[in-house]
Amino acid sequence: MIDRLGGALRLCAASIGLLAAGCGWQTAHAQALPSATELHRLAPNASLDALRLALTAYDCASQGTAQQLLTVIDYSRPSRDKRLWVFDLKSKKLLFEEWVAHGKNSGADVPTSFSNRPNSYQSSIGLFHTGQTYSGKHGRSLRLQGMEPGFNDNSMSRAIVMHAAAYADPKVVPGLGRLGRSQGCPAVRPAIAGKLIETLKRGSYVFAYYPQKDWLKNSRFLSAQSCPLAEQTLASK
Repeated sequence: MIDRLGGALRLCAASIGLLAAGCGWQTAHAQALPSATELHRLAPNASLDALRLALTAYDCASQGTAQQLLTVIDYSRPSRDKRLWVFDLKSKKLLFEEWVAHGKNSGADVPTSFSNRPNSYQSSIGLFHTGQTYSGKHGRSLRLQGMEPGFNDNSMSRAIVMHAAAYADPKVVPGLGRLGRSQGCPAVRPAIAGKLIETLKRGSYVFAYYPQKDWLKNSRFLSAQSCPLAEQTLASK
């Protein structure tokens, strides 16, 4: 009886130790990430809410295998404004602040409609992981792997990629009143595309934001039901 009790106590102690270690790892991981406020200091024109949600999704998706770079696209802003930011979360630096185009069927200057459907010519929202680069009709391009079922997981079959486009250059704004538009890809100006793609190709996350109620409620990376870290991160950031 004493032996069994002793064994049970040792097992319980071991379990508590593992739990404490796990909690310690999560705390250390959370502390390693900058806060949304810190990112906002680096990019004052970015939305604090968008940054907070981006960090939440990043933290949930990375699960301790963080890949350091986080790109945030805020589609709630006009295309004539800079609305793409690339952060190095480890060194807490802003690497890029850029213009980015959206899909032609998503809207004019400010997009309002988003889709995951092939041939919709609309942008998709949610969290993406950067994939392989290739040379296509737009030159060097970067594949984006959508990670959110129902919102962007058709990105590969839709050929949603980051690429250069003359219509994504702010020089076209005086004539159009906005940037030109893509078939759904987050196109960027040619002068920066090569450097941007080269930076992101090593593996990183891209968070495309718009305050769409259905996505905010059902995103696998923003819901406390599908990702327990989401509730913790939102509360702490």
